Amino acid sequence: MSNVENITKHRHPEKVNKPENPHLRKPDWIRVKAPTSKIYGETRKLMREHNLNTVCEEAACPNIGECWSAKHATVMILGSICTRACAFCNVETGKPNAVDPMEPENLAISVAKMGMRHIVITSVDRDDLEDGGANQFVRCIELVRESSPNTTIEILTPDFRDKKGSLAPIIEAKPDVFNHNLETVPRLYPSIRPGARYFNSLKLLSDAKTLDPSIFTKSGIMVGLGETREEVLQVMDDLRSADVDFLTIGQYLAPTPRHAPIDRFVTPDEFAELKRLGLAKGFLHVASTPLTRSSYHADDDFTQLRKARLTKLANA
Repeated sequence: MSNVENITKHRHPEKVNKPENPHLRKPDWIRVKAPTSKIYGETRKLMREHNLNTVCEEAACPNIGECWSAKHATVMILGSICTRACAFCNVETGKPNAVDPMEPENLAISVAKMGMRHIVITSVDRDDLEDGGANQFVRCIELVRESSPNTTIEILTPDFRDKKGSLAPIIEAKPDVFNHNLETVPRLYPSIRPGARYFNSLKLLSDAKTLDPSIFTKSGIMVGLGETREEVLQVMDDLRSADVDFLTIGQYLAPTPRHAPIDRFVTPDEFAELKRLGLAKGFLHVASTPLTRSSYHADDDFTQLRKARLTKLANA
């Protein structure tokens, strides 16, 4: 037995030969039905035919059945292998493959075939690329605009840490929504999101709005990781200081026992209270439920977002 194992056994004898992530029984409000609809199958087939990855599958999203049955998928560009290893994420980590030059065209074809009103485009982190993958986002936006001019486009980007100049071309391509998730409170970054920096992500959101004040900006966090109520409220204040329009808050669910453990299940009443407080702080829209994910009901949320801005302008 190694010295480390001896120390662990001495200090924490109850953890020896036990899972690091103890199983917590899901409450009724977090349960979802397995996907079975015909449209779900057609959506899955289309993604495979055009060699597209989806965060719905890679991140084991609980809402995949509902979203795909409504012809709403979040496409994950730049491959399926991430250069980072966040403790909450189920996407594979390792050395990514070369960028697929046909990916933007395949995406545009799929969006047109599905007749999507609203598309969410996200990606893995690509720290290996000089621009962090920004040009691929630009090409995707451009080709979707050409083939489906009535489709609104939301992008959910990585933080482009140490990739100077990556943000501006994306904003110039005019996505309807620029989204970058903070994921959690700053105190938990070293253990939950070790490859990122909280204030770097916050600045990215602020810079997006500075580059184009008309763009809708959006961010999301998970709760149930061990954060406090006061920390969540501080994140809200930080996001409002960056002029972020839309906040999503959802329950963290550990993809496997190897990932960060669930600290607790936040109740629906608590989510409703967080929504009330977020709106009071000035967000145009807040989606806050146990099953909320960054792109869950993104098309309907975008409609509400536009209405809220028009109402705010009319009352100014």
